Amino acid sequence: MKALVIIDMQMEMQHRIDAGRDCVNSDAPDRLAMLSEAFRKRGQPVIHIRHSADDPASPFHADAAGHQPMPCAKAVEGEPIFLKRTSSGFASTDLEAYLRENGITDLLVTGGVAGYCVNSTVRAGADLGFNMTVVGDAVITFDLPGLSARTIFDVTMAHLESDFAKIVDSAAVLAAWNRAS
Repeated sequence: MKALVIIDMQMEMQHRIDAGRDCVNSDAPDRLAMLSEAFRKRGQPVIHIRHSADDPASPFHADAAGHQPMPCAKAVEGEPIFLKRTSSGFASTDLEAYLRENGITDLLVTGGVAGYCVNSTVRAGADLGFNMTVVGDAVITFDLPGLSARTIFDVTMAHLESDFAKIVDSAAVLAAWNRAS
């Protein structure tokens, strides 16, 4: 069974976009909303992974405005939400157990950010034997000192595609489902 995985699409990401940070796929929230709707209409699981920091000064602390999900990533009733304290969605959650208990073998990964939590979650999932697909245009990336967002995104996607995941775009996912319907 396939599931859509939404990683860290929390208001801190929107704050970074609104602040004008160098970003790849600032329109990823729109694609994510379309993918979520398509998965829900087909009765396919949508899984939410959110970062939750212990440090009260972190924008991802439970009391911080940045911790809340973006509108595109709000869970509907019954959808699982995993709160992680590490980069990988597997390392500090029960995600693996949930996937195995529910017969989910194929993960379509979206969210943020490419070089961090998307990267580590995809690699961990592949190492655990899950079929990993990254929906590239539904993944956001921000710059780092001395590195553009585009460079980070392109290198991350190349690494993931070389050994850990298939990289697709949201239009291909939706088109494949429309052909299968």
